[in-house]
Amino acid sequence: MTPLNFKDTRSGFGEALLQLGKENFNVFALCADLTGSLKMDAFKAAFPERFIQCGIAEANMVGISAGLALSGKIPFCGSFAAFVTGRVYDQIRMVVAYSNLNVKIIASHAGITVGEDGATHQIMEDIGLMKMLPNMTVINTCDFNQTKAATLAIAKHIGPVYLRFGRPVVPNFTPENQQFEIGKANLLKEGKDVTIIATGHLVWHALETAEQLKEKGIDVEVINIHTIKPLDEEAILKSVRKTNCVVTAEEHLRNGGLGDSIAQLLARKHPAPIEMVAVDDLFGESGTPEQLMKKYGLDTPHVVLAVEKVLERKIEGLKD
Repeated sequence: MTPLNFKDTRSGFGEALLQLGKENFNVFALCADLTGSLKMDAFKAAFPERFIQCGIAEANMVGISAGLALSGKIPFCGSFAAFVTGRVYDQIRMVVAYSNLNVKIIASHAGITVGEDGATHQIMEDIGLMKMLPNMTVINTCDFNQTKAATLAIAKHIGPVYLRFGRPVVPNFTPENQQFEIGKANLLKEGKDVTIIATGHLVWHALETAEQLKEKGIDVEVINIHTIKPLDEEAILKSVRKTNCVVTAEEHLRNGGLGDSIAQLLARKHPAPIEMVAVDDLFGESGTPEQLMKKYGLDTPHVVLAVEKVLERKIEGLKD
């Protein structure tokens, strides 16, 4: 299984933002002194009158975005995920979410794959922070193509959105020019033995896991959950009712992440063995993305181990 190419997800956002700028004069871009890192350069060059450099003042950036939204504009305000959530949560909560304003919060460099920047620039609790806010839509994309499609889609969605993506170059494997539907999961591979539900960078690792386990006679179903809120409960339950066990995989803390949401769903509607590939109750550290993904248990071998473990639990349950 070889991906067609490798690209960074943030460039998908940059391309889509430029396209939106050409198509809709109500689209504005705001940044907190990280224009190049968020690939907003092309938009800034093409539409300087609709680009606002806010400097290292994320709370002010969110406030300006709220004002633009109240004026009928569609603001995309961006920074590193650690800064656009952790530094400015009160403003997001009270000004954007509580008021249900049409602000798009763009979070690049999410998770642990910020790498050498270390714990101060890494955030692995942001999905939990955002999904608990009423009115907030939470999206976590897996590659360049999907990030581009998601950016185009959220511009049409009325209401606050948190769009999360990463820094590194990763496999670009989802279809080009895909139709992105908020709240609808993507079934990437059908299987009957176990369900892997992944988001973000872990989607590719889930596909690698399915390929490896196929050689052992294990038939894995893989679902890409790009929208964590609202969660596609129907797709998840349909799959788990067939396989009767599930592994979740995400570049996020176990507490408050995708696995947490799915565990709650299964507890309410279809109890089944579940294993979570996620970061324990820890902060990150400095290192290459590859080193950190391995150390914190987020690479393909750890997904394989989780599948083997949940299948053992499933078999034990059948014996009972």
